[in-house]
Amino acid sequence: MDFSIRKAKDADIKTLVDLMGLFYAEANYPLDGKWAAESFCFLLAHPSSGCAWIAQEGGCDAGYVVMTHRYGMEHGGLIAYIDDLFVKKEFRQRHAASMLLEALFNECKDMGCKSVAVEAGSGNHAALGLYGRFGLRQESATRILLQGKL
Repeated sequence: MDFSIRKAKDADIKTLVDLMGLFYAEANYPLDGKWAAESFCFLLAHPSSGCAWIAQEGGCDAGYVVMTHRYGMEHGGLIAYIDDLFVKKEFRQRHAASMLLEALFNECKDMGCKSVAVEAGSGNHAALGLYGRFGLRQESATRILLQGKL
């Protein structure tokens, strides 16, 4: 059976939170469900901040991807970020992630994004291979991401 990919809407918030919970559980990372629901509510209410897609097969939720974006001076235009990408184990190696990324990249092209970025673990070879097939490469061996919470 083939996957169907669709843009998430308000009615999908519980589905998105459930999928995010599975994603976080795989990494042994706790998920605050209330925070996740509020975050998805904000994202879906503010399409200028980004959007999300859900993959389904036969009515079963298989995975999701979240894209956020901002204006980047270095590119003179929008930079999109693959904020989250997750596919349930039983649907992996069947192109669901590729189909989710195709939807994301098509949206980025339609928006005129100049660049797409993602953060991935250096040991996550499956993710690195997938992103590489979409033309994403490590930008620099000398630049590092610095981040702080406010």
